[in-house]
Amino acid sequence: MTHHDSGSEQPGHIPVGDNRWLLVAVAGVLAFVAMLDMNIVNVALADIADGLHVSAATAQWAVLAYQLPVVALMLPVGRWLDGAGTRSAVLVSTAGFGLCSALAAAAPWAAWLIAARLAQGAFGAALFVLMPVLAMRSVRPELRGRAMSVPATLGPLGAVTGPAVGGLLVDHFGWHSVFLVKIPFCLVGLGVAWKAMPRDGRLRRPDRRSLVDALLVATGVAVLLLTLTLASDDPAWLGLALVAVPPLWWWLRGPGGRPVTGVLRISGLFRAHGAVLALAAGFAAMHYVVALHLQRDGGVSATTTGLTVLAFPLGMGLAGPLGGRLADRYGARPVAVTGAALTAAGLLLLIPLGDGWSSWEVAWRLALAGVGMGLNGGPTQALVMSTAPPDRIATVGSTVQLARSLGFTLGPALATTVWGLTGPGNGVHAGLALAATAACLAVPLMARSGRPPAPAPEQTTDAAHT
Repeated sequence: MTHHDSGSEQPGHIPVGDNRWLLVAVAGVLAFVAMLDMNIVNVALADIADGLHVSAATAQWAVLAYQLPVVALMLPVGRWLDGAGTRSAVLVSTAGFGLCSALAAAAPWAAWLIAARLAQGAFGAALFVLMPVLAMRSVRPELRGRAMSVPATLGPLGAVTGPAVGGLLVDHFGWHSVFLVKIPFCLVGLGVAWKAMPRDGRLRRPDRRSLVDALLVATGVAVLLLTLTLASDDPAWLGLALVAVPPLWWWLRGPGGRPVTGVLRISGLFRAHGAVLALAAGFAAMHYVVALHLQRDGGVSATTTGLTVLAFPLGMGLAGPLGGRLADRYGARPVAVTGAALTAAGLLLLIPLGDGWSSWEVAWRLALAGVGMGLNGGPTQALVMSTAPPDRIATVGSTVQLARSLGFTLGPALATTVWGLTGPGNGVHAGLALAATAACLAVPLMARSGRPPAPAPEQTTDAAHT
């Protein structure tokens, strides 16, 4: 049994002998809320357009204004938060996120709403980076699989359930409610973090170099995100991606990008990030194609379609805690590979989808894929975060979250492009084949392990050893 002086512990680490599962729960709830916001507003756009007397295109910015800074600022925020006080960062980002939700709900004009959503996206980027860091630092190393499975499962569940929750709220309480619903969760998170998290330093003010890096990355990633969004309607927009090359290249070659690429050169991290992106893209493409096919080609009602596709998050929610426990007992990598293989199997079984299939036949395949994603999420997160150097945990948290977010965006865009290129007769099968191929690609990426990284001395202070 090894003990360490409190003075040797890293900022934000939990004191000796403690496992603060309440903080892990906070990480999961805030991950759910941040991902919920990626999709919950979509179903309220028509009501927002009518309520604020703007066009549908303008109302669409209620979604894009959140998504753009979330994806664009993840890497700069991760670099900024390395070495910063975790408690201060959680309190500021949670409070800012909740305040912006209130401002968005109170918006009298479209410009007010868009500004509030842009600010909320910046705080959301910080939440995305912080949640796996908080979960990791709240328990001992031998329990990280279980801890990481909480935000890794609840986050994607928020993305999947967003449209259903949003529809219910809009029908009963109006469009303002899709913003207000997140405030109670933020208040609970603030209260728990304030009382339970150890004081570990203040946030440092971003320097000029950090601001320049943020501008370069935000410009490049925002252009890529806009390209994928526009290309879903017209593949010709893919050429716009060339505009993103110069700012991202300057950042990668500069003092801000070199530490990030250096961290990712650690054995296995590049492949693990590729697996995360591939699985997210496969899931998002499948979700888009199946929902569209059931309603448009299968004549299934919106309610039945919603219940059918909920089989995926149900399987994921049930398997997520199990994946964490198995990872703690047998190791993160074999459990993550098994989960990726099950997801690929479920998506492969969907390729022969035809008009004669019942909702049940679709649902059990989706449930199988969901079980795989549940088994994969927490172990993958634990594998990546445990490999990160102690002083670069937030950076690695930001890169893996960026990979997942880009996958969620890339999947539907590619599925739409493939559907359009192959024609209406073969579009469904082509889209599902694309989704299954992406998931299959994740299996060897996750299975190939390189040399284990040399343990850093600071890693012994991540949490208590008993």
